[in-house]
Amino acid sequence: MSNPAAPLPVAVLISGRGSNMLAIARACAAGHLRARVVSVIADRSDAAGIEAAASLGLPTRLLEARALSRAEFEAQLARTLESSGAQLVALAGFMRILSAAFVAAWAGRMLNIHPSLLPAYRGLDTHRRVLAAAEREHGASVHYVTEELDGGPLICQGRLSIAHAETKSSLAARVHRLEHRIYPMVIGLIATGRLILAAGTVLLDGRPLAAPLQVSEDGAAEHTDA
Repeated sequence: MSNPAAPLPVAVLISGRGSNMLAIARACAAGHLRARVVSVIADRSDAAGIEAAASLGLPTRLLEARALSRAEFEAQLARTLESSGAQLVALAGFMRILSAAFVAAWAGRMLNIHPSLLPAYRGLDTHRRVLAAAEREHGASVHYVTEELDGGPLICQGRLSIAHAETKSSLAARVHRLEHRIYPMVIGLIATGRLILAAGTVLLDGRPLAAPLQVSEDGAAEHTDA
């Protein structure tokens, strides 16, 4: 990341309603992050988040993946990111798997948020799977993106206890609220230069994280000892 005094240019990739994108954009606009959203990119025309981003005055771009080959899509995406000036890419409900070569080009500069306490419950439909397994805890994880699906180095996890009468929809709503806190928090740490990925290791204030940062539903944040 080049100039720590300037706002970090962030591009956000979405496939749906973009609630995490909106949380990031609003945190930037409120001055809570030393960052700015320079592009919101959707891979499908029915992604409601594009209209929501435009209503906030954010630059938007649609790259309809269904009309393109994978190579064409990634080539257009690379050009769009380059022209935006983004130095960090945040995948926010982006449902397309990017190639190893594309991910490698953004190594240490691409984040994802996943609705589970990774490494548990990678993939889709996590809320239903967690309830079916009668788990006591659930949450969301922010991690650096690697070619391994939902397998990159972990940065932060939001954690909650599952209620006795929990439903899939109630659990999803609670996890979303956690996501909207932890994703901007992580971007804020990167924007100030406190958080980096070096040789595959997450460093906070120059020291390796022994475990992901933990944020609880009640508002407490714990910076795990390095």
